[in-house]
Amino acid sequence: MLRSMYSGISGMKVNQTKLDVIGNNIANVGTTSFKVSRVRFQDMLSQSAGKASGPALNTGGVNPKQVGLGVKLAGIDTVVYQGMMQPTSRNLDVAVDGEGYFMVAKGPRTFDNTSLVVDANHELSGSSNLSIMYTRDGSFILDTEGNLLTSDGYRVLGYSVSGNGMKPTGSGAGAASAVSSSIDASGNIIFVDADSVSGTASNLKANDGLKTLRIPEKIFVGSGTGSGAIQKRIISFSIEKDGLIKGVVEGGQVAVLGQIAMASFKNPAGLEKLGGNLYLNSANSGNAVVRSGIGTDPTKDNSKGYGDMLQGMLEMSNVDLAEQFTDMIVASRAFQASGKMISTGDEILQDIINLKR
Repeated sequence: MLRSMYSGISGMKVNQTKLDVIGNNIANVGTTSFKVSRVRFQDMLSQSAGKASGPALNTGGVNPKQVGLGVKLAGIDTVVYQGMMQPTSRNLDVAVDGEGYFMVAKGPRTFDNTSLVVDANHELSGSSNLSIMYTRDGSFILDTEGNLLTSDGYRVLGYSVSGNGMKPTGSGAGAASAVSSSIDASGNIIFVDADSVSGTASNLKANDGLKTLRIPEKIFVGSGTGSGAIQKRIISFSIEKDGLIKGVVEGGQVAVLGQIAMASFKNPAGLEKLGGNLYLNSANSGNAVVRSGIGTDPTKDNSKGYGDMLQGMLEMSNVDLAEQFTDMIVASRAFQASGKMISTGDEILQDIINLKR
């Protein structure tokens, strides 16, 4: 049979795959934080019809004579550049402006920082029953317990933040000599006052491990749930650029409820897509490098290498429709041309058969 027919078949196969990828890109033009994919081709093995020879006494060199045997798929790449920011005015929507992924988990909730510890290399260590995934989709929701979740119910991970001996400015039964915003084993948050969580505060410190973040309806103002604690309702909350979640309680005081964690990868294009805007690290993406929490020793702090979290915004898809439609035209014409090559080969075979009447 003619080699050109099989080359045409290979061309139809790879261009069909390219059209599949383009169709998926166009379908996800409105998907939050979607990253566009592209297809790359490479030629297949070539059959040698003549070897190359060097210059001789009476003649010059001769190039090799090779016949290509078609095309094959070289790879399908994920293009991870940032999409456009879309304002939503929703306080649970968070976009990442720059490098980084949110860390979400499926499994038993945890209010402590002992199972998922961030080591000196900013990688997770320890044992945990949580299945950790990554996303740039910051369209979060809350459940009835106040757990911060993705739209599919996966729990958002972060740090608890301690006040390191700070005192509330008020006095009375609710005042404490040393306070912290960590969530205890019962899920109770201990109070930190407004003066202690200003943008220039240097005495806030994140714990070394990750936990389930929670924005409850009420918190205990004081040193815990004892006789000196007063339960107050959270009337609003905000998410800072560094991921700090601050809740405003009755009376205008502010409590630090935690800090949203972020991760980055040596090769983010190597992440495996799980669907639902979720990714899983693969053998080629490398392990997740976790962003340092607030109050980390400056010699070990890597937070400057990550993007800002923007509340009330979402990152949109990075699909360029003009580019996709152009690629679709090229791929469809290449598919038609490959099909025409097969029909042309068929006509040639028919002529050969008709030589014998």
